This record gives sequence, C-alpha cells and structure tokens, in this order.
Amino acid sequence: MTPYELISKWRDSELRERQGAQEWFLDVCRLAGHPTPAESDKTGETFCFERGAEKGSGGGGWADVWKRGHFGWEFKGRHKDLDRAYRQLADYRDALENPPLLVVSDFDRIRIHTSFTGAPTEVHEIPVDSLVDPAQLEKLRAVFFDPGKLRPGRLDPRVTEEVASDLANVALELRSRGLDPQAVARFLDRVVFCLFAEDVGLLPEKLMSRVLDRGRHDVPSFPVLSARLFAAMKDGEFFGTDRIRKFDGYLFDDDATLELTKKELDRLYQASRQDWSAIDPTIFGALFERGTDPVKRSQLGLHYTGFRDIETLVEPVVMDPLRREWASIREPVENLMRFGTKTRPANGGKAPAGKRKKKAQEPS
Repeated sequence: MTPYELISKWRDSELRERQGAQEWFLDVCRLAGHPTPAESDKTGETFCFERGAEKGSGGGGWADVWKRGHFGWEFKGRHKDLDRAYRQLADYRDALENPPLLVVSDFDRIRIHTSFTGAPTEVHEIPVDSLVDPAQLEKLRAVFFDPGKLRPGRLDPRVTEEVASDLANVALELRSRGLDPQAVARFLDRVVFCLFAEDVGLLPEKLMSRVLDRGRHDVPSFPVLSARLFAAMKDGEFFGTDRIRKFDGYLFDDDATLELTKKELDRLYQASRQDWSAIDPTIFGALFERGTDPVKRSQLGLHYTGFRDIETLVEPVVMDPLRREWASIREPVENLMRFGTKTRPANGGKAPAGKRKKKAQEPS
C-alpha cells in the first residue's frame, strides 16, 4: 500500500464509520509496513480490534484498536468531532495500560496525542493527504514501531521556566549566604547536568536524585557524597557499586561542591523529580545569569537570551519566509509526482467516466 493508493481508495468513500473503519485501519497498517492485528497477534492479548475497557469515570466501553505499549486508537466517521473521540479514549487510558500514544482519526485525518509519563502532551495532526510527505509517513510508522520517537523533545516552556525559577531562587539564597557567585553558578550547572544525565542514561538511574534525597535527610552527607560523585565523573571511577563514565570538559575538572541547607536540598530534590531528558537546555543560561554577580555580569555584558526572545527574531526572519516558499512550491511538486504535470487535471486525475465503466465490464 502506497500513500497514493490509500488516498485514492478512501478520498471519495461514503462509507460510515462502522462500515469502513476496520478496513481503513488495515490499509494504514499496510502503509506503515506493519502486520495487521490478526497477522501479528492471534490471541488478541497485545494487538487487537475492539479492546474492552473500563472508563475512568465508571462504566465500560471499547477502544477501536489497541497495541500494548504503543497506542489506543479511536475511529470516527468523516467530519466527526475528534476532540470528543480523544476525551472518550482518554477515559479508557488506565484500562489500556496507559499507552504512550492516544490516536484518533477519521478517513481524512490522523491525530496523535502523546501521553508519556512525566512529559507534556503534544498533538501531531496528520491529514491523510499529507502522508505523501516522508516526514509525515515516518510519524505514522513511529506509532506502530517506536512511539518513543514522538516523545516531546522538551517540556512545556512554562514548566522549564518554573523549574529554572525555582533553581534560580536557590542560587539567590546561596549568594545571600555570602558564597562566591561563580561557584554557585558552576555548582548548580553541575547538579542540572547530573539530573539530565541520569534521565538519559549517561549516569546510573536517579543517581543524583538519590544523593539529594539522602542529603535532605542527612544534611552533612550531601557535600561528601556530591564531591565523590563529581570526582568519579572527572576520572571515570566507581561511585559505590556503580561504574561512572568519564566526563571530559571544564564542568567536572575538580570535585568542588557546596554545603547546602535542608531547605535548599528539599528544593533541589523536588526539581530532580521532573523528567530532565525533556527539560529545555536553555535553563543552563538562566542559571548562569542568575548565579553570576550582577556587577560583573553588567561589566561583561552577560545576558541570557531565552527561547521566546530567540523565537521572536527567528520566526519572522527565517521561518515565515521558508513557510511561504514551501507553500508556493508544495502543490506543483505533489501534482508532478501524482499526475506528471504541475497543475491538477480538471477531472482530478481520474479516468473519464465512460472509460471507467467500459473497463469495469471487461472480463477479469
């Protein structure tokens, strides 16, 4: 099944939801290069149509399609309310074992809602006609083969800003105690790096989080444990029973750390509970600016440029012209690929009615 075959088969279909939904989904499986439910699971235990599910609000129902660890899928008829379909599917989430993707669709649209633990929800809208675009087709394949590819690359900017604000307040408290501003900024960048590293697998699972948790219950232990961890990261040594990778670069060229109060450790521990693999990396800039001495920062002209400031410049100068250019060439390119001409034929590329009828009467 090619994108053009799928589009051609279903574009003018007048079938209702119950008449066409399952056959449409089977075609989508073939387009994605994935076995159908019956081909891949003859028991219906991991991939099936009509998965029975209890609603979180009470009562029961059915998810149209379910694939364990991948998605729940709800289909509606053409032009139906997909937002309502999503709310219905979300009500089944627990009974469907909390799949990372909740997908709703009709014959014309596929809408993918991400539902990863510890990450925000993102929505990917894929018009069926756009599946001729390899990038859109790759998103569809990710639904079947690797949902992790659709995990949001960063948390909601508001969440990142909230975390940055909390940590910046810790920086201000440390500076108010008379600690060297540069040492404060560097220490917090180390902590943030460790939180990121433990969530992407560069450090053992939740290692820095465990150090912070131990420290908030036993305050004197934190500078000892954190110094040992930083030293292990500098040279690539053992930290307890865990072998630590060597981290080259300036950030860990010594084991310097800071003594924190219980309140400061509690704040850092709460921050550690975020999914740091998805935190916007511009948080490092915010921490650097807030941790640096204001007088020296002014003298050096240091200023953190946030994502929204950058976006304000990039959108009108770079992205908008690119989008206009793409819009002007997309339709002619698609027509060339489908019909061999830059403009769509008057009959939409279909054979004349008479010829179609004659062909249908020929013996097979």
